[in-house]
Amino acid sequence: MSPTPFTWHAGGCHCGGVRFEVALPAVVEAQSCNCSMCAKTGFVHIIVPESRFRLTKGAERLAEYTFNTRVAKHLFCAECGIKGFYRPRSNPDGWSVNARCLDSTDGFDLRIEAFDGQNWEANASELAHLSREPA
Repeated sequence: MSPTPFTWHAGGCHCGGVRFEVALPAVVEAQSCNCSMCAKTGFVHIIVPESRFRLTKGAERLAEYTFNTRVAKHLFCAECGIKGFYRPRSNPDGWSVNARCLDSTDGFDLRIEAFDGQNWEANASELAHLSREPA
């Protein structure tokens, strides 16, 4: 069996000061979470391994917000306030990219599933596989 092919897709914040790229397969599993943070920001998670994410511009513009356990590193553009990606508590070895911050979703099939983040402790383990490289 051959490895899954990935294609790099660009994205960024509203003002353009922070830019990133993420390597995605043809079919992308994403989560729409109902936790207080995601519900208020409209974040749609595409969780990827470290190797499939790269910050291409604006590291100096990133501000960080943490709360509760302080494990998740919520990063946002200090200029426009948009959170295009962050280091999730569920997958501290990877990144969660906001599908809504990609320049385009052309070139892949985005499949968004509901995730019950209001009951995060009971459900977080369902996300662990997303930051692992495919076999």
